[in-house]
Amino acid sequence: MDVDSVAIEIIHEENQAVLDELVSGVRQYNIDHMGDEKTKPLSVVARDHVGKLIGGVSGVTIYQHFLISVVWVDEVHRGTGLGAQLMMQAESEAKQRDCLVAQLDTLSFQAPTFYQKMGFEIVGTVPAFSNSPGRFFMMKRYDEVNG
Repeated sequence: MDVDSVAIEIIHEENQAVLDELVSGVRQYNIDHMGDEKTKPLSVVARDHVGKLIGGVSGVTIYQHFLISVVWVDEVHRGTGLGAQLMMQAESEAKQRDCLVAQLDTLSFQAPTFYQKMGFEIVGTVPAFSNSPGRFFMMKRYDEVNG
């Protein structure tokens, strides 16, 4: 197909149908190269005595990877060990699903030091520039050395 005969469209709003179609295309490509495996959601959350969400870890597992999308602890509960406890629970579940690694990204002002204390190493960076913080891509291997 000649690229000049392709119609290119810019979409300025959320479009779930387009996103679903793109994800479907990537999923089929992955299946063709690695076999059929579906993502499985994995979230571990903490709630206070009235049921209010005060922290959690959420992501998916696929192809022996734990892809962490978000980690958050309410400001009042930071520094109490809750974040570490939530991460350990989530990682324990990921290991039960035969994951070999966990990966995430974080901004420079967020929690790179916290993740390093949890055994994650920086495997890539995007430097800070005007009005944009640095970004760290991090990974943790699950083996005898890291646990």
